[in-house]
Amino acid sequence: MWEQIRSNRLRSILLVAVMGAFLIALGWLLGYSIAANGIAGVVIALAVYGLLNLVAYFQGDSILLSVAGARKIKREDHPRLYNVVEEMKIASGLEKMPDVYIIDDPALNAFATGRDINHASVAITSGLLQKLNRDELQGVIAHEIGHVKNRDVLLMAMCSVLLGTIVIISYYGSRIMMFGGTSGGSRRSSRSGGGGGGAAIVMVVALLLMILAPIFAQLIYLAISRRREYLADASSALYTRYPEGLASALEKLASSSVPVKNANQATAPMYIVNPFKSRGLKMNELTSTHPPIQERIRILRTMAGNVSPAAYDQAFRQVKGAKSGIISPQAAPLVGAVGIRAASADTTPLEPSEEKITRAREVSDLMYKLDDYRVIDCNCGTRLKIPPALRGKTIRCPHCGRSYQA
Repeated sequence: MWEQIRSNRLRSILLVAVMGAFLIALGWLLGYSIAANGIAGVVIALAVYGLLNLVAYFQGDSILLSVAGARKIKREDHPRLYNVVEEMKIASGLEKMPDVYIIDDPALNAFATGRDINHASVAITSGLLQKLNRDELQGVIAHEIGHVKNRDVLLMAMCSVLLGTIVIISYYGSRIMMFGGTSGGSRRSSRSGGGGGGAAIVMVVALLLMILAPIFAQLIYLAISRRREYLADASSALYTRYPEGLASALEKLASSSVPVKNANQATAPMYIVNPFKSRGLKMNELTSTHPPIQERIRILRTMAGNVSPAAYDQAFRQVKGAKSGIISPQAAPLVGAVGIRAASADTTPLEPSEEKITRAREVSDLMYKLDDYRVIDCNCGTRLKIPPALRGKTIRCPHCGRSYQA
């Protein structure tokens, strides 16, 4: 997959360069219109971008995890999730185990972040962890580790910073211009004998660019995100050797109408599916952060016989009706075909209710533990969950009346 990763990276760099051109043009026009100095505007725009980039590179993952309300867990906190992440780390060939985070949110979603493979993290919502069986969980985790392996997480962080810079400069630039900030350009034009016509034209162009630049930059940002979702799906199929796992997980995500509580426009492309979706709402493909989820499912289920990059690319072209896919012809033969494995033993078309109850109890116990609750199993079979505020007090079981020291 390395040749394809390199090819996608070159395309992404080109798109990022276009976003950078928007930023430079916006800075020059604002500088010329406000202070009669286009170069100064470019310098200020690049300075803001550079500062935000440093923050994104060194603290971006921590900020994103904090905004999402994610909390780090250890192996003993949830062995099943930790083991799945470890399995997919080995299958992908990552050198370092990603940190594992849980988000207390009933929505079904997950994301990966980190500036490189040695500083990577995988976060999953409690709702998704409760709903997925082992094969489905493997598919989602493999997709997110695919983003880490393909170097997507750093690119998307940098793109979000570039987009944020354009939006910030457009916002404040428009306010300055509306409150008389264009006098510098007018005075310069008058001194040069050119009248105010040239300055007026520049001001109009600047205003148009302030309106259009964030929109175009957002579309470019989303285009980068959507293309990389397909590659991460292909990576998931390769790492798990079971495309149906991710396809089934995506079906469950598609059936849920619960939005992610702490998601925003800047972080939306980081999630495995659109975090703002609601049931029955079909977003326009041009403005969606992700490819159509039903299309992704059909591609995975169209893969026949093996899970090679070439098999995914063939399924992609078949479903999309496209002449070209996402895997370059040079890259496809580099990874040999691997047969699709059988489903795990605990995966059945209709899961037993005991399995669902066990998963729900595991997630519930984990969240209580992270919230520093004390769990007491009463002799009568009642499980008492004691909040930190009642620590040290005497607690009575509501069923049998037995007393315990919290």
